[in-house]
Amino acid sequence: MSRPDVVVTGLGATTPLGGDVESTWDAMLAGRSGVSPLTQEWAGQLPVRIAAQLAVEPSERIDRVKLRRLDRSEAIALIAAGEAWADSGMADAGLDPERLAVSIGSGIGGATTLLAQDDILEASGPRRVSPHTVPMLMPNGPAAWVGLELGAQAGVHSVASACATGAEAIALGLDMIRSGRADVVVAGGTEAVIHPLPIAGFASMRAMSTRNDEPEKASRPWDKGRDGFVLGEGAGVVVLERADHAAARGARVYARLAGAGLTSDGYDIVQPHPEGRGAIRAIAKAIADADVARTDIVHVNAHATSTPVGDLAEIVALHTSLGDHPVVTATKSMTGHLLGAAGALESIASILAIRDSVVPPTINLDDPDDKLDLDVAALKARPMDVPAVLNNSFGFGGHNVALVFTRG
Repeated sequence: MSRPDVVVTGLGATTPLGGDVESTWDAMLAGRSGVSPLTQEWAGQLPVRIAAQLAVEPSERIDRVKLRRLDRSEAIALIAAGEAWADSGMADAGLDPERLAVSIGSGIGGATTLLAQDDILEASGPRRVSPHTVPMLMPNGPAAWVGLELGAQAGVHSVASACATGAEAIALGLDMIRSGRADVVVAGGTEAVIHPLPIAGFASMRAMSTRNDEPEKASRPWDKGRDGFVLGEGAGVVVLERADHAAARGARVYARLAGAGLTSDGYDIVQPHPEGRGAIRAIAKAIADADVARTDIVHVNAHATSTPVGDLAEIVALHTSLGDHPVVTATKSMTGHLLGAAGALESIASILAIRDSVVPPTINLDDPDDKLDLDVAALKARPMDVPAVLNNSFGFGGHNVALVFTRG
């Protein structure tokens, strides 16, 4: 049986670089960093005092009364999904709600709500705990709120696969449309956990950069001076649509989501397989699923978080899977690591690279690792024809997701 093509008809984001997709993309192409010092009082005690915080606060987009009922991760998911929905033109398409689904995940979920309400419980007792606590902290909250906002009735799903979450949520959307469960899926990821406890936990693992005096230079994938990732926050959402459904309503198509590959390492809870075996299998599955040749993949938006071990494992995986012909970039050098939202935002960057025929830069790559045997768009954007892109996302627990986008 033939399977339907799936296309992307809407994009939405709120990130450390901008409050929407176009401002984020403009900042990426300009090579601007979204990393800044943490000026909150609680940050003074931490070994890591930098992060990639939102460029536009949710309070500027959502009214105060509604915002009080939302965890920050839920609020920004609603903002990104609202932009993507409006961008798709779906609001006027007369879509049957029973053919609309949502797939939006978060790697950590409503942790800030949980911690804040626990502080209230300890300080003031149980009667002062918000009645909205559980809906605010539950991991499916962002997907549920977006589903309610759009009236989705074909299913609302919340993937949780650490830093691979956003990409896996998009892959699930692809599967839902191919299986016939939905005609349209609003898919992506969200994360907002810039808080002392997550920062302290990551710092104790020695996973984060401590370049506190030079925040803009802290996220430096593949550079010899890299010393860990920079925590970021944000949300990215795409509207996936069955291609014939999009054509029937005359929708603008950004790109085709051609294939996805998902594997697990079975190796370690936090370290990737040093030879990148799970990543290699995910990439191979995505290319086969997309029915393209590996030589068709001319650009890769890499997972590349700026950790010493992870960056090298991905280099091995890419060289083994694709050879040395693709132009590679690491947009986390600018956005920091958005955890569960990373794969979704990087999918958007991949899609826009196809649209605009340009690869965004990897900034801070001043002294490349000796083992970096790939063609990297270092320091400045590179204009080039981009018919097909691979987007990689890997997460704690050994989750590997590879997505292939092609020109629609």
